[in-house]
Amino acid sequence: MFADACNMHTYGARVQWSRRGAAFTDHRYSRGHEWSFDGGLRVAASASPGSVPLPYAVVEAIDPEEALVASASSCHMLWFLSIAAKRGLVVDTYVDDATGMMEKNGDGKLAITRITLRPRVEFAGGRRPSGDELRALHEEAHGECFIANSLRSTIVIEPPVR
Repeated sequence: MFADACNMHTYGARVQWSRRGAAFTDHRYSRGHEWSFDGGLRVAASASPGSVPLPYAVVEAIDPEEALVASASSCHMLWFLSIAAKRGLVVDTYVDDATGMMEKNGDGKLAITRITLRPRVEFAGGRRPSGDELRALHEEAHGECFIANSLRSTIVIEPPVR
């Protein structure tokens, strides 16, 4: 069932952290925490080692900056797949090596100011889009993406040129 775009939807996640006996006020506490989502998925999360020095950041955990980049990429991909299917195109694989740029924004605050998506799409079947059609599919997907529509950052899509 598809969500009605006119209705309001609420999405939630639980973020849980515990001090576990650390002194805390000296800033020598673990930034490791857990994200929990509906359906039972739990994800180890932490501050980025680029923001908080080791051992207080957890290298093996996802950090909010990575999650933001992945969210933008995932949303774009899901819209792209939906639009391609509607147009009768059969997508075999979709791989995106997305990146986010952290720098000071116009207000002098650190922010993810640019997200670059680099989707590589392989199609099956007889019908394959031209380069212009592929760019138009990505533009439409970008325009529909809830995450892209929610961000002030610039999101750039760089599919390989054929």
